[in-house]
Amino acid sequence: MTPSTRTRGLPVAQGLPAGVVSRTVAAVVDALVLLAILLCLQFGWAAARLLVTGPPFSSPDPDPVLTSVLGCVLLVAYLAGSWSLGGRTVGDQMMGLRVTGRSGRRLSPGTAVVRAVLCALVPLGLLWIPLSRRGASLQDLVLGSTVVHDWYGRTGSRLGGNPRRRAGHSAGGLPGGPRTGP
Repeated sequence: MTPSTRTRGLPVAQGLPAGVVSRTVAAVVDALVLLAILLCLQFGWAAARLLVTGPPFSSPDPDPVLTSVLGCVLLVAYLAGSWSLGGRTVGDQMMGLRVTGRSGRRLSPGTAVVRAVLCALVPLGLLWIPLSRRGASLQDLVLGSTVVHDWYGRTGSRLGGNPRRRAGHSAGGLPGGPRTGP
């Protein structure tokens, strides 16, 4: 990276709200993770049926309504669990994003579930991000949540304050480096 895009080893956007592109890419990655989980469940069901009933091995053909309901339940569980436990999903991790509440802390389990349900019901809520002054999706506006850039995962439980401190840097410069001030 060029010096203009980095400040003392930190990307300039560290701690700032994430945009529509990074959040959409993260959502696509999460959809692929969910698809992999669903395929593993389908294969597991077929393998269990083979063990119980014997050959031939065949893939189950579940009802589309059942598959849709199961997919939505798994999506909400995956998103809510990821946001309340670690503050990020697999897609968020890949894109260097973290979901926080109003206080800058991880979402509570209840808020994470409500946000996950809103994301499942209104995925196009991401389209509000370019129109929002604070880069918020419709889900963020309703719940007061924020999605910020956090590449290093060192923000701790709170994201407030100086970006250099958030990433583990002392006020005087890089950890272990010479102090530049008094």
